[in-house]
Amino acid sequence: MVIADEILAGWLSRLVQIPSVTPVQAGARSGQTGEAQIVSEISKWFKALGGEVHVDECIPGRPSVYGVFPGNTNRWVALDVHTDTVGVEQMSGDPFSGEARGGRVYGRGAVDTKASLAVALALLEALHATKSKPQPNLLIAASADEEDQARGAPAFAEWVRRRSIVLDQLMVAEPTECLPIHGHRGVVRLRCDIAGQSAHSAQPQNGKNAITAGAQLALEFVAEHERLQLTNPESALGPGALTVTLISGGRGLNIVPDECSLSIDRRVVTGEQPDEIIASLTELAQRVCPLPVKVTKLLAVGAFLQAPDTPWLKELAACSGTAAALAPYGTNAWAYGSLARECVVLGPGSIDQAHGVEEWVAISELSKLARIYSQWWGI
Repeated sequence: MVIADEILAGWLSRLVQIPSVTPVQAGARSGQTGEAQIVSEISKWFKALGGEVHVDECIPGRPSVYGVFPGNTNRWVALDVHTDTVGVEQMSGDPFSGEARGGRVYGRGAVDTKASLAVALALLEALHATKSKPQPNLLIAASADEEDQARGAPAFAEWVRRRSIVLDQLMVAEPTECLPIHGHRGVVRLRCDIAGQSAHSAQPQNGKNAITAGAQLALEFVAEHERLQLTNPESALGPGALTVTLISGGRGLNIVPDECSLSIDRRVVTGEQPDEIIASLTELAQRVCPLPVKVTKLLAVGAFLQAPDTPWLKELAACSGTAAALAPYGTNAWAYGSLARECVVLGPGSIDQAHGVEEWVAISELSKLARIYSQWWGI
């Protein structure tokens, strides 16, 4: 099915113009944060286009919405598109303009990942206008909270299981230049809070310097990362990685700091369990830090890996002209390991355009995705 570029761009502009910044990254320019506003609009569109609408308040005030569009067969396929975006305070220009110019659509979420939802809505609109159906039963999840705590994906998986829906194929929308992605690492994020004892900086021996202890702990984490690089895991995802990403502490220039907090990001590969990594890093921190340290879990999601040569991935690879690949970033696919017979990460545009001072997607990428969805949906 061929959809005109201006229709694809128009749907994406409408989506971009609805702010949906994840609350943890809210700022003065964010508008209404969270997913409630955009889910309200998507629900209306799903209903108007002939879908069953199911709103899932998986997080208080931050819902997901699932649209069910009956097909002509008993097969089930699903598309997961997260509707939250990262913050906009660093962006140049109007972050929610949705402006279409020069063959691109601009604004926060344009590539990550409202583009995929725009293409789906444009195709559903065309089907509805001609009173047609997709061949398989189609389930579209506009899911919450991908950019923060990743709670929307497991909530969607649980919703599918409660209804005993057996998915043949599941596509997770992320900017991959429409290339099929069959695996990526997971992530564990921890915060380490170190307790020291304040004193006058003229007499540092009377205090216990939490920042110095934090620095020692940070160097131990660097050594742990280096150790990971020397291992040779069987995983196709390669070795894990550990990065110290945040550090803060101190109360004044003339006070021995009695507190220090540092956060770490640990990338997880297949064969590793997030809970075991958390236990190991907690033991490491408490063993090597010279002052008491409390370790708090911020996020823990596993890796995603599927064979690159399943029938559907071969078909998608043929459409894109390249073999299935691995991604350096994480996606909602971590939560869908056993939910579908085949799972893939695929969407228009490049990850290079995401999360920056300017975000855009080429309209030609939307057209490319429309052709892929048309073939996938049998239309």
